[in-house]
Amino acid sequence: MTRIFDDPEEFADDQLAGFLDLYADRLRGVPGGVVTLPDGEPQVAVVIGGGSGHYPAFCGTVGSGLAHGAVVGNIFTSPSAAQAYSVAKAADQGRGVVLSFGNYAGDIMNFGIAAERLRKEGIDARVVVVTDDVASAEDPEQRRGIAGDFSVFKAMGAAAAAGLDLDEVERVGRASNAATRTLGVAFSGCTMPGAEAPLFQVPAGHLGLGLGIHGEPGIEDVPLLPAEKLAGLLVERLLAAAPDSSSTRLAPVLNGLGTTKYEELFLLWRHVARLLRERGFTLVEPEVGELVTSLDMGGVSLTLQWLDDELERCWTADAYTPAYRKQRAPLERLDASGRGGAAEGVAQDEAVPPASDASRALAGAVRDGLRALHAVVAEHEEELGRIDAVAGDGDHGRGMLKGATAALRSAEQAPPEAGAAWLLGRAGRAWAEQAGGTSGVLWGAALEAFGGSLGDDGDAYDPPKVADAIDAFAESVQDLGRAQAGDKTLLDALLPFAASFREQAGAGAPTRDAWAAAADAATEAARATADLRPRVGRARPLAEKSLGTPDAGATSFALVVTRVGEVLARD
Repeated sequence: MTRIFDDPEEFADDQLAGFLDLYADRLRGVPGGVVTLPDGEPQVAVVIGGGSGHYPAFCGTVGSGLAHGAVVGNIFTSPSAAQAYSVAKAADQGRGVVLSFGNYAGDIMNFGIAAERLRKEGIDARVVVVTDDVASAEDPEQRRGIAGDFSVFKAMGAAAAAGLDLDEVERVGRASNAATRTLGVAFSGCTMPGAEAPLFQVPAGHLGLGLGIHGEPGIEDVPLLPAEKLAGLLVERLLAAAPDSSSTRLAPVLNGLGTTKYEELFLLWRHVARLLRERGFTLVEPEVGELVTSLDMGGVSLTLQWLDDELERCWTADAYTPAYRKQRAPLERLDASGRGGAAEGVAQDEAVPPASDASRALAGAVRDGLRALHAVVAEHEEELGRIDAVAGDGDHGRGMLKGATAALRSAEQAPPEAGAAWLLGRAGRAWAEQAGGTSGVLWGAALEAFGGSLGDDGDAYDPPKVADAIDAFAESVQDLGRAQAGDKTLLDALLPFAASFREQAGAGAPTRDAWAAAADAATEAARATADLRPRVGRARPLAEKSLGTPDAGATSFALVVTRVGEVLARD
């Protein structure tokens, strides 16, 4: 929801005033919008525009190598003919004007009237309408303009900057539009400033396929899809609507519509890029980010432009605007053979030290224990996140699962001759490397300490030796976390577990019985953390808020040792 405003009716003018103050070094305001400051030789003026609410479109892309002016209407409303005329007249540098906008009735009428008025005054004015949205009509000429606006504006801006005349800039614009296709989806509607509800609702568990950028809902509600399938839907439908072109070179734009996080766009792009490359396309300087938005709409669109040599030169040409910059200067890039991906964990070629028969046998139990750990964390991920969110950042469940997954993968990929200590050390390093955060560091180091205490040269691993390893685990957590009992942390379950296990081991109990009794002590202690106030970490500033809720770290530890105890009981 748009929450920052004074008078909702004045939102468009008020935001433009702030924008102009910010970029006064390169733009100036005129009645109805903005124009560039004079710079260099006269050019054909490319004037773009439409309603507000789409930033960076339209005024954010006014600048060198792109548009020379932008007409700014009210929220989702066509600017008036007077506004379009005012901006175009101010932007004209004596070489004519191209007016460009999306295919909407109000824009066509008002920009058309402005063009006629300019011509009557001796200023040659042309109109290029963008029609890229494949979901809005079968007939390409009837389609509305959405994020493909940017691709078309970029082509004309580059052509003008290269010194082309008005006929040529217009021709490039039309060629760019004919080569451009877009499809978008919405996850949630957008809300006008001052409104109590969004302009449309997307049914729960669905996405709106084929949305517009003025708050129009999609043409079809589709069940929510995982990223890979969403990428497939966008790619396949766009390729099915491809222009009559033999080009295998594409300029893609993966565009966020207002509240879709950049990290989500990057994740989706990974799948989009793979699918396009698998189909034989070369991707030329892709753009991923927000270029044409719709206030606070949750959603994404994919634009593809099929490039010929001329359009590729325009696409890759320099540009410098408040919201968009491109530089063709050579950049060092990794070639395909050197391209790196996400880290896959600790190196696979570590030398495996010799291990005793007992240690190799124990390594099997370690693998079983890590499988149990992973399973219980996966089952309780959401609950652990909910507990953590009461006074923290809500990432404990996800972080634990990421670490547990990395540790288990590392252990299962280890060679069969590995001993328990080496295996635990490897798993701990993988946990710390992949999970991150406080819990990642603590669990990673603690598993390494546990394994280091056990060693790989033992003839037997009796309860006292296991008690020493548990103490090493606890000491590692204390040293790194700089916390004590009563601080409402993992230690409030871990220390009772360690004390109970040593007591049971000292009384002669076998490992599985000592472990079960210690797990019960940890579970009881974890529940009791609900009565504690956090004294360290992120939860400390919200100490009162956390009262009544157990600590997430203590809770996850109790869940883990209880499940591992069940595995030990089966052996």
